[in-house]
Formats: sequence, structure tokens, C-alpha cells
Amino acid sequence: MTTMESLIGLVNRIQRACTVLGDYGGGDGAFSSLWEALPSVAVVGGQSSGKSSVLESIVGRDFLPRGSGIVTRRPLVLQLHKTEEGAPEYAEFLHLPKRRFTDFSAVRKEIQDETDRVTGKTKQISPIPIHLSIYSPNVVNLTLIDLPGLTKVAVEGQPESIVQDIETMVRSYVEKPNCIILAITPANQDIATSDAIKLAREVDPTGDRTFGVLTKLDLMDRGTNALDVLEGRAYRLVHPWVGIVNRSQADINRNVDMIVARRKEREYFATSTDYGHLASKMGSEYLAKLLSKHLESVIRARIPSITSLINKSIDELESELDHLGRPIAVDAGAQLYMILELCRAFDKIFKEHLDGGRPGGDRIYGVFDNQLPAALRKLPFDRHLSVQNVRKVVSEADGYQPHLIAPEQGYRRLIEGSLNYFRGPSEASVDAVHFVLKELVRKSIAETQYTFMA
Repeated sequence: MTTMESLIGLVNRIQRACTVLGDYGGGDGAFSSLWEALPSVAVVGGQSSGKSSVLESIVGRDFLPRGSGIVTRRPLVLQLHKTEEGAPEYAEFLHLPKRRFTDFSAVRKEIQDETDRVTGKTKQISPIPIHLSIYSPNVVNLTLIDLPGLTKVAVEGQPESIVQDIETMVRSYVEKPNCIILAITPANQDIATSDAIKLAREVDPTGDRTFGVLTKLDLMDRGTNALDVLEGRAYRLVHPWVGIVNRSQADINRNVDMIVARRKEREYFATSTDYGHLASKMGSEYLAKLLSKHLESVIRARIPSITSLINKSIDELESELDHLGRPIAVDAGAQLYMILELCRAFDKIFKEHLDGGRPGGDRIYGVFDNQLPAALRKLPFDRHLSVQNVRKVVSEADGYQPHLIAPEQGYRRLIEGSLNYFRGPSEASVDAVHFVLKELVRKSIAETQYTFMA
């Protein structure tokens, strides 16, 4: 790839492919998860911390669902693509690949509908992500993952396990060593009680992967400021804190344009007596560029390991495909042809087992040449056909009328008695041949599969 922008685009395409194939992390470990190896930026914060406003400020569009309680109930993978100046803005969902959204209020509704499609209209959450790509000249190349807001108590309509369920889902993303954590904390809240910072400190104790964002600076009590946090005295991070001024609820109600909101944010920092000296490193536009640059450097550093994992995954899947065999034909004619080919191959191998060339036929020959004659030689024919026994059987068969020509009834009884002696050895021989044939069928089927798939 010639530029880092194209690298981010490549990672975006790989992430979409992973989602289509059912790989979005947290799998059973049967195969290596490529999703987990891809660098990403996860947005973490408590409910009402300003997560949605930060994302909308970065994008420059009002497109995320809003409301009380849990609004984000599925991870939203937001992929931003910078286009040429003057190009139209539009959005695309992975689950609606042929539809372009130019009305961002329709984007908001589709996020809600797609969430309800998986979770229902309850307050349940789901780990299956929604993929949204936004193409605009007003964004930087960046991928963000919006996660459900952390909460401390379950409110009406939410299951009791919701607090732990959300934390488990968020942890499944931020615990990955390739995840960049964007920890959102409101400035009018004590930093010591920040859910996002607490979680980030647990999963990233060195702070190498954590970016701190302080929202609602304009809502702090008069006479106070957040300089201790922004300048790293209250809580130091490896990367500098970034302050954000979101749209007020009144601006949202009046549908104030996001571009206008960005301009107001810049003016706020430029004219602020508290933050004026930090103005060049504050605001949503600076945050987007900072994250994009950092994501590029992380991707560049991870290229060897990602390539190695892709090659390993290819080898694992090819090995599994070799085990499963060649693809099954789709149309009826091809399926019939495959069945006939299998039958021909089986017939050839089975005959070779019986007629020679492969082991098996000699065992059937041994039954008739050795086992059956040996059993017959042990039969008590000398006693059954002795002169005394023949005379007795013939006399008993004649009754009170002596025979005139030959003792037919007596002979019949002698023959039937002899045949009864043959029943046991004969049935034993049939069972022995049947067992050999079943073994040969199993062996022939296995050899047919191996030959046909080779």
C-alpha cells in the first residue's frame, strides 16, 4: 500500500469481511480471530457522558439514536472515508450493501431498526456489530467502535444482569492489545468516579492504549475549570487529554448544523480565558486527526503480525477444507454425476477386495475352505448313520405295516436328521462371511472417499 490512508481502508475492508464471516471477536477459539488482531478505536464511557455527541462531532453529522437509558445496544463499527472536496456525503450499511443513505436521519432510523431486528424491542444487548461507512470530505480516515454506555444500576425495563452484560461486552473489546481506548468523561464529574477511566486503567495499566476525552467543559460550575485534568495533573495519561465542547440540548432540539457546532467549538477554545493556551490541541477536529494519525502508526507497526495471522488462518482453513473434501455440486445433474462417480469408484474398490489385489477375499475363502469343513468333520455322523440307528429309525417309521420296496419314511427321517446337524456350522459360516463383507464395505467406502477427494 502506498499511503497510510489506504492502509486504514484495507483494515476497514478486512473488518467488514470478518463480520460477514461471523468473526467479530469472542469466538470459541477453533480458528484464530482476525478481528481481534486488527487495530481499532473503541469509544468507552458511561451513559450520558457525551459519547454520541463526540462521535457526531468527529463525523460532522447528526446520525446517532438518542434517548434515555440504553440507546446503543449493539457495537457500531463506524468507518470514516475521506473523499475529495465537493464530493457528496453518503452512508452505507454492511447489511444493505446496495443502498446509499444521503439523509442522515434515515441512518439513525436504520441503526434503531437493525438493532431491534437482532435484540427485539427490549432493552437487551447483542455483541453482533453494525457496520456503518460514511464517505465525506469533512472527515478523516478513521475507524471507531461505539459501545454501549457503562451503567451502575438496571432501570425499569432492563434485566438485572444488564450492568454486568454491558461491562463484559465492553471488556471483550478493550482488553485486546490492539484496541485503542477512547475514554469519555464529562468535565462536570469528578475524574475519580469516571467509569471509562476506571475500566481503562484496569485493562491498560500503562496507559499506552488510552486517550482521555473530557466533554461538557462549557457546563462546569462558574469559576471552575478542568485544567488539572487537561494538563495531566489530576490524572496523567501517556497521551494528552483532549477537551470537547458538544452541542447543547437546545442546539440539538433546534437541529443546529454540526459544521456550525464545530465552528462554535473552535471559537469557544480560542476565546476562553481558561483554555485559550490549549486551543490548538482541543476540539473534535483535533481529536479526529490525532486518532487517525495514531491508528495509522499502530497499523503500520502491526502489519507483520497481521500478515502472519492471515497466512496462518489460510493454512488452517485450507487444512479444514482438505478434510471436508471437494465442494458439493449445486445443480441436480452435477449431483447425479457425482453420485454415479462415487458408485463406480466404490464398485471398483469392492471388487478388488473380493477378487484380489486388496485384502478381504482370502478371508471369505478361508471360511469355506477351512472353517466350514472343520466344523462338518466334528459332526456325529458315525453315530447317526450307524447300522443300529438306521435299523431303529426305519423300523419305527414303518409302524405295523412293513415296507414292500424301500423304507421311504425311514430314509426321509434319516436325511432330515442329518440336515439338522448341518444347520449350526452353516449358519456360523454365513455369519462369518457377513461380518467380513461388512468390514470390506466400510473399508471400501473409506478408500472411495480418499480416492475421490485426492
